[in-house]
Amino acid sequence: MSRDPLAPRYRTGDDLALCAGAVRFEFSREDFAARVVAAAARLGLVDAHAVGDADRDDLVAIAVRGAREAARDGGELAEHLGAHRHRLVHEGRDLVHWLRRLVMREAWIDRHVADGHLEPVFVPGRGFAYRAAATGAPAAEDPGAPDWSAYLYRRTAA
Repeated sequence: MSRDPLAPRYRTGDDLALCAGAVRFEFSREDFAARVVAAAARLGLVDAHAVGDADRDDLVAIAVRGAREAARDGGELAEHLGAHRHRLVHEGRDLVHWLRRLVMREAWIDRHVADGHLEPVFVPGRGFAYRAAATGAPAAEDPGAPDWSAYLYRRTAA
């Protein structure tokens, strides 16, 4: 693991791991699942408060294995997102990329806040922004995630 202060040692378990360059994030299944649901909600694909166990499992499968593979053997949510996968592209990057990117960004921020490198600042009408604890300079800029709320999943009645 890198000793670079920008490459934190994020680990909540050993169930799942995501890597970006020399940075490795290790997650417990529960932590990863909660972060993936939050990422999908941020993208406008689900209502985080209405996601059941099967939908959560679909989102985890999509983030881990990819949209096409998860849609083949997944539940209703995986099928819904799989049916729209060609539309779920932003700046040449697909749903899997955006889910992973948002999960890793939030883990990176959480680790830096916990280590005292970043300070959260609430900005009315926008939510939280972050600044470097040492200098006060803006940090952890938002990646400009897409708005895919046109493809919001609504569970069908059983």
